Amino acid sequence: MAGCERRSDRGFVTAESAMVLPVLVMFAMALVWGLLVVAAQIRCVDAARTGARAAARQDSPGAVVEVARRAAPSGAEVTVRREATQVRVVVVARPPLLHGLPFEVREEAVAAVEETAGADT
Repeated sequence: MAGCERRSDRGFVTAESAMVLPVLVMFAMALVWGLLVVAAQIRCVDAARTGARAAARQDSPGAVVEVARRAAPSGAEVTVRREATQVRVVVVARPPLLHGLPFEVREEAVAAVEETAGADT
C-alpha cells in the first residue's frame, strides 16, 4: 500500500449542495403552492355550500352573495341562479400567490328550494 495515493474529496460536498439546494427550494415552494391551492378549494366548497343553504332558505340574492363571499377566498366571484325547485351557487377564485397564472379554483353547490312557513301550497 506504499504506492497508493490518497486523493482529497474536499469540495465535493459544497458542489453537491450547490446543485441540490435549488431543487429542494423549488420542491418546498411547490408543496406550499399545492397547500394554498387545496386551502382555496376547500374555502370555495364551504362558500358554495353556505350560499346554497342560504338561497334554499329563500334569503335575498344580495344576502346569499354576502354570506358566500364571507366564506370564500378574497376576490372570489359568486354567482347565484334560482331555478324552479333548485338554487345553484358557483364560487370561482384565484389561489393566492398565483395572480400571474391563468389558474382558478371553481366549486358549485346545488340545493333544493325549501318551502317557507305560512306559504300557500
